[in-house]
Amino acid sequence: MALSASSGSALPLDRIRLETPGVDHVLHFNNAGSALPPQAVLDTVVGHLQREATIGGYEAADEARERLDAVYDSLARLIGAKAEQLAVVENATRAWDMAVYGYPFQAGDRVLTVRAEYVSNVIALLQLRERFGIEVVLIEDDDDGQIDLAHLETELERGAAMVSMTHAPTNGGLINPAEQVGELCERYDTFYVLDACQSAGQVPLDVGRIKCDVLSGTGRKYLRGPRGTGFLYAGPRALERIEPPFLDLHAAEWTDADSYEIRSDAKRFENWETNYAGKLGLGAAVDYALDLGVDATSARLVALGARLRTELDAVAGVSVHDKGPDRGGIVTFAADGVPSDDLNAQLRAESINTSTSPASHARLDLPHRGLPTLVRASVHYYNTDDEIDRFVAAVKRLTSS
Repeated sequence: MALSASSGSALPLDRIRLETPGVDHVLHFNNAGSALPPQAVLDTVVGHLQREATIGGYEAADEARERLDAVYDSLARLIGAKAEQLAVVENATRAWDMAVYGYPFQAGDRVLTVRAEYVSNVIALLQLRERFGIEVVLIEDDDDGQIDLAHLETELERGAAMVSMTHAPTNGGLINPAEQVGELCERYDTFYVLDACQSAGQVPLDVGRIKCDVLSGTGRKYLRGPRGTGFLYAGPRALERIEPPFLDLHAAEWTDADSYEIRSDAKRFENWETNYAGKLGLGAAVDYALDLGVDATSARLVALGARLRTELDAVAGVSVHDKGPDRGGIVTFAADGVPSDDLNAQLRAESINTSTSPASHARLDLPHRGLPTLVRASVHYYNTDDEIDRFVAAVKRLTSS
């Protein structure tokens, strides 16, 4: 059943929660890990698995062909792209990898990245540095904690093959200024890769306004889709320049005994065998987000995140460590005298879901700020003020001496 919410109107929260089975079982503040899916996603995934069990996997995929094709149309609407510019893969990291590992780097190419860059992306860039002799250049934060645009422009003036930036880091509420970065990349004709793993579904995205060449996203976080689903946007320059790091009979056609031809659209980044139930579930999640309106859901979860920060800041011995002028629904904090891993486990024992952001996963950021492992509490639009009150009360009780 479709939901609707016009710009500026209140979301139908009671209805949304009725369509979210998990809210009856847990207080879920681990949406930056994996959000609670709506019933529509659950029904779609289970329904397709039932068809596979009833008529066969290949046959179920053939039967669902139109709905599978429609997933690309839905993703295109979500980010302002064209369906042929989208690939559906198993996660955001694999989407990012398929583009960046396939880029035709030359020795000495400079890749500019940020303190907020995701751990897997940094590891990949370091491997590419060893493999191809590229130079990885760190762009500093500005005084507000977001990417320093002046420093970025200075390094772009020196020349760069690529800018790789995480839009919303896993370890804090920051939303980096993706559109302003895109304007600079366009000015200096620099290839632009945006990791939107945490921002897809959390904030509105428009690749035309962002001006990125590549965007990677996931299904399980703020889109509320199934785990094991992700997507890749490959713009015109990406399709011109990037040859996938590996190919199969889906990504390319075997044209003669000793020749092949890579397909022209973004499906070159996919492989033949895939999770069809998950793909359909991703489509259902995107449709659910579109029906609600990402502008409306984003406004709500940003407001909930701001309230949670304010309430946690008022708890004695608790310090919030989010940065940046624009912040979303991810809230990270630490408590004096209580290790974050212990606090996370104590909350989980009370059916309150959070996670942790270890310094080892954010070596360009948390150690730079002198911070230890943090507790990460990430809200979504289906969360309530009452849940924030219950959460803060639990933190206060568990951290009081």
